[in-house]
Amino acid sequence: MNLAASMQERVKGLLPDLLGIEFVDVTPDKVIAGIAVRKDLCTIGDNLHGGAIMAFADTLGAVVAILNMPQGARTTTIESKTNFIGGAPLGSRVTGESVPVHKGRTTVVCQTTLRSEAGKLVALVTQTQLVILP
Repeated sequence: MNLAASMQERVKGLLPDLLGIEFVDVTPDKVIAGIAVRKDLCTIGDNLHGGAIMAFADTLGAVVAILNMPQGARTTTIESKTNFIGGAPLGSRVTGESVPVHKGRTTVVCQTTLRSEAGKLVALVTQTQLVILP
C-alpha cells in the first residue's frame, strides 16, 4: 500500500475524513491532497469557510510532520498563520500542497499552499508542529 492510500485509511472516521480530504501524493518532502467544496463546508456566501481551509491545511502539515518524526512520536500544532488570498466557490475543488521548511528535533515547520482548480491561490498557511517523543 502506498503512503497516500495508507494515510487515507488512517484518517477514516476522523475530521479529515469528514472534510472529505483525499490524499493524492504523500512523501516526507511533500503532501498533496484535494477537497471538494461542498455546501456543508461553505459560508453563507457559498465559498469555502475559513475554518475548513485552516483544518485542511492543518491536516496536511500534520501529515508532513508525522512523516518527518521518529517512529512512535506524536505531534500537535503549536502555531499556525493563515493568509486568505482568494475564494473557493461551492462546487469547485481545492488542492493543497504542504512541504517542510524545517525538520528539527523538537519542531517541524510546514508551509501549505492551497489553490483553486483554476490554479489561483486560495490560502498560504505556515504552521509549527511540536514533536512529542514517546
